[in-house]
Amino acid sequence: MSYQAPVKDMLFVMEELAGLHNVTKLPGFEDYGIETAQAVLEESAKFCEGVVAPLNWEGDKNPSSWQAGVVTTTPGFKQAFAQFVEGGWQGVIHPTEFGGQGFPKLIATGCTEMLHAANMSFALCPMLTDGAIEALLTAASPALRQKFAPQLISGQWTGTMNLTEPQAGSDLAAVRTRAEPQADGSYKVFGTKIFITYGEHDMAENIVHLVLARVAGAPEGVKGISLFVVSKFLVNEDGSLGARNDAWCVSIEHKLGIKASPTAVLQFGDHGGAEAYLVGEENRGLEYMFIMMNAARFAVGMQGVAVSDRAYQKAVRFANERTQSRDLAGSAGPVAIIHHPDVKRMLLTMRAYTEGARALAYVAAAASDAAHASPDEATRKQNQTVYDYLVPVVKGFATEMSIEVTSLGVQVHGGMGYIEETGAAQHFRDARILTIYEGTTAIQANDMVGRKTVRDSGAVAKAICAQIAVTEQDLAAHGPGDCAVMRQALEAGRHALESTVDYVVANAKTDAKAVYAGAVNYLKLAGIVLCGWQMARAMMVALDKKETDQRFYGAKLATARFYAEAILPQAAALAAAVISSGGTVNSMSPDMF
Repeated sequence: MSYQAPVKDMLFVMEELAGLHNVTKLPGFEDYGIETAQAVLEESAKFCEGVVAPLNWEGDKNPSSWQAGVVTTTPGFKQAFAQFVEGGWQGVIHPTEFGGQGFPKLIATGCTEMLHAANMSFALCPMLTDGAIEALLTAASPALRQKFAPQLISGQWTGTMNLTEPQAGSDLAAVRTRAEPQADGSYKVFGTKIFITYGEHDMAENIVHLVLARVAGAPEGVKGISLFVVSKFLVNEDGSLGARNDAWCVSIEHKLGIKASPTAVLQFGDHGGAEAYLVGEENRGLEYMFIMMNAARFAVGMQGVAVSDRAYQKAVRFANERTQSRDLAGSAGPVAIIHHPDVKRMLLTMRAYTEGARALAYVAAAASDAAHASPDEATRKQNQTVYDYLVPVVKGFATEMSIEVTSLGVQVHGGMGYIEETGAAQHFRDARILTIYEGTTAIQANDMVGRKTVRDSGAVAKAICAQIAVTEQDLAAHGPGDCAVMRQALEAGRHALESTVDYVVANAKTDAKAVYAGAVNYLKLAGIVLCGWQMARAMMVALDKKETDQRFYGAKLATARFYAEAILPQAAALAAAVISSGGTVNSMSPDMF
């Protein structure tokens, strides 16, 4: 089997760390307990393992192709997507009133992880559709929602996000695509968008593009951007599809990884203008698009967890099969390389990073559920601030660590890892995009500094650190041994994070360039400590339950202790780098490079 969904670990995290039992107390989620979660995850696992995962390598060898404006996806993708739609998987998290299944984000996140682990290129299409649905449900008029949301939620149609232009990458103030108002209340859109994931394909009958554009007379910069719906085919009053809209794919990109996912260049309005509908109000487009971007950023973080787990599984299988050299204990002949200490070190590193990042992401998903569904306003607000703080950490840290994890996966394979036929290299190549799209690591880090730390003078970060301190007390109560090792490492990590938050708050206005020079290291520091916090909580549960399942909980204990001994100590070094290196970074003038 090319991929085996880690259902048992997912359920452990949901129940023991993310608090699924608390989520089920929220209005609307009463029926989504652990039994339901298990049933859904097991069904998702069957589909992902049996249908989607076997297409992963095929997509790398035979990517999507473009000819005369038509994109043909990898053989098997169209049929797999039809099964995805038939199973109702697109609508797992979306409201029942529009045809979705209304599951908590916590359970849906497990399904998301599986799909991306099975086949990241395939999963990108549903991921972007989810973002389009979120934006429409949040910001569009009731009529526009009803016109597009049910078909997107069913999977009958798919969605895209159109931000980037040839001259406007991360700087959306430079967007030039224009929208012209029409007498009937619609608009005509003209312009070029690049890097549009699944901007054209053959898996669904229609594609709904969410497009950033400027209306004539709009303010300069990001304040003058509006958001529009541009459908590939015009939609008639009865919901049927009409004529082709003036939106065309003029090429697709040739990429390092995620090759089966068509990355399109879209041209709007070359034949009179693409018919479009305004989402919400004019000049609030960036605000609305951030709804899509935040949904996508969390999902990209889950991609980091997913590809890391896939690479880990492949490395473990290879390490068990490959014999090389004698055991250091003195065996007579060659042994499987999994017996060698350095191979174990690499595998434990891969496992520890992946489990820590999964736990943090699922905890964030549970906070999102509470932020949306709690009947108490103060609880909603508190959970929303926690979720907002965690999203750039999940996106930034989980994707950065995925590059290290997938690289280690290649290393475990040795020379064979560099050979494409083993598949280890594909995971490494696929992971490389994750720190770039939906906002680079630096953009996530800048968000961490400006919006998530300086804006509230570090209040949310300090509140999370206070929760970590409580976990340290719980570790102390569990006595010596593993918990004592973890407590010491976690306490040092927390102090490193607190000192960094203090530095950022104290210096962001007086020495902004120095602070932002350390922003990525601040994000990585937060990721290491917050994932370590979840590993500490997992350790205590594993100690309490070890006798019920020695293999599962024994591995949990060893992985958590390894995290404490080998990964958490990095926190102090990262804090020192943030606090000390900014001046040196900015002392280099451009002509000195």
